[in-house]
Amino acid sequence: MSSLPKCPKCNSEYTYEDGSLLICPECAHEWTMNDSGVENNEDELIVKDSNGNILSDGDSVTVIKDLKVKGCSSSIKKGTKVKNIRLVEGDHNIDCKIDGFGAMQLKSEFVKKA
Repeated sequence: MSSLPKCPKCNSEYTYEDGSLLICPECAHEWTMNDSGVENNEDELIVKDSNGNILSDGDSVTVIKDLKVKGCSSSIKKGTKVKNIRLVEGDHNIDCKIDGFGAMQLKSEFVKKA
């Protein structure tokens, strides 16, 4: 029995071969035998703004349309500049603080890099 490498994503030992791919049944991650020795860059989060520019932690962005805020009678106006963003996983992938609103999450499709 050959010893297959552990999953590089979740470190599971239950990997199996399917043709030229190695597959993890726990997290459904797929990779090739050539990639197993090299750390994959899939852990790196890539977020793009509405124009296709790649965003990174600490960037400043500008809101491109009025955004309604749940539980608040006012909205975030178009042109509002948001400084020092932080990228997170999920549907709303920008974590930030907006003056007058506090901490919140935004979708990257509604901002552009400043």
